[in-house]
Amino acid sequence: QVRLVESGGGLVQPGGSLRLSCTASGVTFRIETMGWYRQAPGKERELVAQITSTGSTNYPDSVKGRFTISRDSVKNTVNLQMNSLKPEDTAVYYCNCRTGLNYWGKGTLVTVSS
Repeated sequence: QVRLVESGGGLVQPGGSLRLSCTASGVTFRIETMGWYRQAPGKERELVAQITSTGSTNYPDSVKGRFTISRDSVKNTVNLQMNSLKPEDTAVYYCNCRTGLNYWGKGTLVTVSS
């Protein structure tokens, strides 16, 4: 059974930084992509960052230049370094893993507020 466990969320002031981590266990097929999505209250879940098995990355314009995703394929971990955080980055952040099937973590809350 695939399990994704996130850590690193919390409260940070605008302009601050946070680092999220996610570890996947129980994966028996090749992982195609790992990534992070977020969902703010009243909004749909949206992609924040994604990294493929070859290391290619994808970011939406809203976080490009501020967020950096990295991956350890041996340990099946993915990290998200978030800098210059803004109040609009406040959301529950979900780890995602794709092996042909889609797997999700339970989410970790990031709150950006003064």
